[in-house]
Amino acid sequence: MNKKVTVPELRARKRCGPKIAMLTAYDATMARLLDAGGGDVLLVGDSLGMVVQGRENTLPVTLEEICYHGRAVARGTRRAHLVGDMPFMSFQLSALHALESAGRMMKEGCFEAVKLEGGEQYAEHVRAIVGAGIPVMGHLGLLPQSVHAMGGFRVQGRDEVSAERLLRDARVLEEAGAYAIVLEGIPAELSRRVTESVGVPTIGIGAGPHCDGQVLVCYDFLGMYSEVRPKFVKRFAELGDAVVAATRGYVAEVQSGAFPSAEHSFGGSAPKPRPAEETGARPVVEEGPASYGPASDEPS
Repeated sequence: MNKKVTVPELRARKRCGPKIAMLTAYDATMARLLDAGGGDVLLVGDSLGMVVQGRENTLPVTLEEICYHGRAVARGTRRAHLVGDMPFMSFQLSALHALESAGRMMKEGCFEAVKLEGGEQYAEHVRAIVGAGIPVMGHLGLLPQSVHAMGGFRVQGRDEVSAERLLRDARVLEEAGAYAIVLEGIPAELSRRVTESVGVPTIGIGAGPHCDGQVLVCYDFLGMYSEVRPKFVKRFAELGDAVVAATRGYVAEVQSGAFPSAEHSFGGSAPKPRPAEETGARPVVEEGPASYGPASDEPS
């Protein structure tokens, strides 16, 4: 098994590289695949409200839902660092409330760090959480939990006043103890300025190439949505089309009677594999994912 990715390692990549590859995950199966593919950080984002639950924004997501998905992702993760989004109204009320919510995420969600949106106004919240030994990742720029205040999902930091405010927020988050900062939906030149002005890694999404890492929603980079094509997303596969094609093939074979055949039926005429000769050797790799049913006619 590859060495576990940790907070100190991620911080060191600011100086030594390589850049951080971060992806969202919401279930054990996807987590296992992204982990095997070398993802450095898996984020259980409150984006699950949109891409898993089909909602218009992230605001309805609850702490209990984040923890539920966190437990699932943790079961499928071996190497990647696991971060959970603090959902809307789980940290805003007070530093104490934020600490209580973060503690629940660590205990009930199996997370290794938490991420919260906002800058200077939540510096004390970050200090309280970090002071309890819980790593905090910041999030600046386009803040999905403030979608109504921002008038929609719009690029932030276009003018010098807002750019300077974002730079100040980044420095304050670093001083408060954040070990990394996500920069979302800001001009590439501003993300370069922020990245150069702080000593912790920046992770961009729609923030250009100058950050110390990048993050994408897993369903976006896998091409699961044909109708959604954000400018900042590169599709590394077209799995949405593949799923539709596979489903059509399945439906056609069920309707024609071609599936299931004897090969996929118990007690059929399909030849049974000859058992391998016992050698005394034992497997050295971990067991695979759980099976959904018997693999053969042989009694268990």
